[in-house]
Amino acid sequence: MYIKICKCKECATTSNVLLDRVIAVLDKNESSEERFVKSLKDDYIVRVKTISYIVDAKPEVEYDIDELQKIASLMSVDKIHFIDETGTIYSGSIPKYFGYSFDSGAHMAFFKQILNNYDLTLCQDVTPNMAEAKEMMYAITWNESKTHRVQVGITPKRLLKELKQNQILNVVSNMPVYKGMEIYVVDAKTKKILGATDASWIGNTAHFNHKGYQFIKRKHGDYIVAVCMLESMNAQTNIVAILIVGIYLTLASCLHVFMLSRVLKEKYEKEKYIYTSNTDELTKCLNRRAYDVDMEKLDLSSEWAYISLDLNGLKQANDSLGHSAGDELICVAANCMKFAFASYGKIYRIGGDEFVVLIQESVSNIDSILQAFDTTIHDWHGKYSNSISVSYGVVKSSEQDFDSIHSVSKLADERMYKSKSEYYNISGNDRRSYNE
Repeated sequence: MYIKICKCKECATTSNVLLDRVIAVLDKNESSEERFVKSLKDDYIVRVKTISYIVDAKPEVEYDIDELQKIASLMSVDKIHFIDETGTIYSGSIPKYFGYSFDSGAHMAFFKQILNNYDLTLCQDVTPNMAEAKEMMYAITWNESKTHRVQVGITPKRLLKELKQNQILNVVSNMPVYKGMEIYVVDAKTKKILGATDASWIGNTAHFNHKGYQFIKRKHGDYIVAVCMLESMNAQTNIVAILIVGIYLTLASCLHVFMLSRVLKEKYEKEKYIYTSNTDELTKCLNRRAYDVDMEKLDLSSEWAYISLDLNGLKQANDSLGHSAGDELICVAANCMKFAFASYGKIYRIGGDEFVVLIQESVSNIDSILQAFDTTIHDWHGKYSNSISVSYGVVKSSEQDFDSIHSVSKLADERMYKSKSEYYNISGNDRRSYNE
């Protein structure tokens, strides 16, 4: 749509060319924003899955509001919800939302499709939430055991708004123009100037009726783009202006899209790396990399316990029942460790069937903690195997004067292998025949 307030044919031609150039850049910025939103969704899905794994590893925090608020802060989300099989929020970081369900509002109804689809993970567009009509983005996933859904809520509105404004400001305010020419980008609803080659106009209300100037403006989506020129500008000056601004806009557009895509890719890859680099894919325990990092942080002057654990009979299960049975045993062992130890320390899978637990809380109660682990292991029955056995060795950092952290882990390994030897002697199995 054109609204011409200009009698000079050359000025009109020049202005329309410049309008086309500016609008082309705005369109590319809108496309960049769409890619940015997609990147945000990918990022939020990573966050909700990470929170789900954290809670699976420490199931006692599922109803601990203070701990969930700490996790929310750590993962840079505003809220965490746990949703049951009926689609109702039963726990989370903010109690006032308890009892809301997928039937409580349009933004919640979007997630009904996950109720019976265990493979689905969703992230919603920016939508007003049901309680305060506050614009939010929500992501949701199933937990590992498919017993409940984990949902996070985040408010990205400010970030998106700043991104859009910065794009307009950067593209327009730094634009080189010939003396006597100005370019404006105006909010179509409020008529506020969002970007201008003369920065002093930004934030003012646009009127397009300055004496001695000729205007052409065009509405494009949410914006009005306007070019104004002094009536005294001649055709030759107009051609120079077109060349200057055209070259600038072409370069600015290409550079902006390139830089934004690069930043978004680096941000997503960084988040993805943080999520995957410290987690064992099969068991969702911490992996060898995380173990090596945390071992460097241990201090022999503080009280902690090192537990070295190893499954018994894994190769026999693999050979006689198949690798699915072996994977089941490894995952079950990990889950039993999480149940018994997660409240007191960290659990690492450092090899095929080798685990380490670092206990840094309630070390004085280590015997009762181990007893709970033994009971959990003893009571288990699975799909492929009827039982599971785990040998372990425990060392407290305070039980003697160790010369290094390695001495603690070495002694724990020795005690674990002694326990393993006793298991094979009692069971009557020839350990060597299974390369254990």
